[in-house]
Amino acid sequence: MVGAWLLVWQSMAVAQLPDFTQLVEEASPAVVNISTRQNVPRRSAGMGPMVPDLEGLPPIFREFFERSFPDGPQAPPQRQAQSLGSGFIISKDGYVLTNNHVVSGADEIFVRLSDRRELEANLVGADPRSDLALLKIDAGADLPVVRMGKSADLKTGEWVLAIGSPFGFEYSVTAGIVSAKGRSLPNESYVPFIQTDVAINPGNSGGPLFNLDGEVVGINSQIFTRSGGFMGLSFAIPVDVAMDVVEQLKNDGTVRRGWLGVVIQEVNKDLAESFGLARPAGALVAQIMPGGPGEKGGLQVGDVILKLNDQDIVMSSDLPHAVGRLRPGARASMQIMRDGKRQQLTVEIGALPDEDAVAGTAVPSPNAPSATDNRLGLAVVELSEEQKKAQDISNGVVVREVRPGPGAMIGLRPGDVITNLNNRPIESAADFEKIASELPVNRSISMRVIRQGRASYITFRLSK
Repeated sequence: MVGAWLLVWQSMAVAQLPDFTQLVEEASPAVVNISTRQNVPRRSAGMGPMVPDLEGLPPIFREFFERSFPDGPQAPPQRQAQSLGSGFIISKDGYVLTNNHVVSGADEIFVRLSDRRELEANLVGADPRSDLALLKIDAGADLPVVRMGKSADLKTGEWVLAIGSPFGFEYSVTAGIVSAKGRSLPNESYVPFIQTDVAINPGNSGGPLFNLDGEVVGINSQIFTRSGGFMGLSFAIPVDVAMDVVEQLKNDGTVRRGWLGVVIQEVNKDLAESFGLARPAGALVAQIMPGGPGEKGGLQVGDVILKLNDQDIVMSSDLPHAVGRLRPGARASMQIMRDGKRQQLTVEIGALPDEDAVAGTAVPSPNAPSATDNRLGLAVVELSEEQKKAQDISNGVVVREVRPGPGAMIGLRPGDVITNLNNRPIESAADFEKIASELPVNRSISMRVIRQGRASYITFRLSK
């Protein structure tokens, strides 16, 4: 009896698993293999004997070299570096989408179609920030194309499937589920990656990620690994982000993203308590770029951004994703928490610059007035006007000495600049001393610290 029930249960479990055969049959013709060639000059070592310029030699030496090297001096040979990846056709007239890192630095790019034709491709444009590249091939009309879905409609736990060329094995199919959405990776905060457990390996890069309806919902881009192979963490670029990049590359040859001009950090439980939030949420503004869109729109250091337009900012990583999707010049409404009260701001979004400016590091002035006895165990000195200008700040004190006490316990170092304590700006060493003497007991206290040009908030508690 038990054996019969086990067979029934196994049959039901198998019946619930998806069948990918029709999806693969319909979608795979539009998936392509991409190879590149890059001519790299050989180093002089190992290139064989070098022959001098014969014209400037005496006749006796010129005759010797002509006998020894009848073919004359040889140009240094080149070796060809190759890479291999995947891609997919997005239009019948030959546009192909892949990863930027698959084709970056290539002198020649080749696309191999499902019918075994190999065609040279032109690079229409590339966007290193999103790791996307758009290619164009001339293969006649009526090419097979993929169907585009909406990555915004994906749900965690949903089945997805990848087709690509892992390790050069073309048209390999792997399947799994969506593990998470909206992931920010250390090397890119403007792409809300789709995390999956689909087996992705070298060669899968640039290939499509399909939902069960056979629609592309992502472009496989990265893996986290310690061995170089798949370990259960794969990341795909959402197709909604990719198609926006495609349109900009087609029209302008470049990609422009929105920019707010602020440095933000996560709001944890202690920071939430310090800033008057009922629970951890939002993006805490730790630093504002002078003259940037945030400063012009009225943002202040210590504001917690809770909503941008109609999107809730639950995690700090939600803000760069939301801002990056806006066009420069667009006006965005913003809900913030300031001084324990919710406020509304309207900000004109700027254009993301190529490189962010980095402020210098403040150096304490030995002749500045100092506060040497306070509850935090810190000796601080005032900033000179030159130091304020170098740091692009208008207030604060520099930590000169850290003694045993709360300051040492939270990791403060000499040279750190403290600009705010308990949500109050520090204007002088005397001001710091006064605010420190009034700090509450057994309550989360916030402190804004600038270290090597980067600002962040830290929290601590005092027991007495």
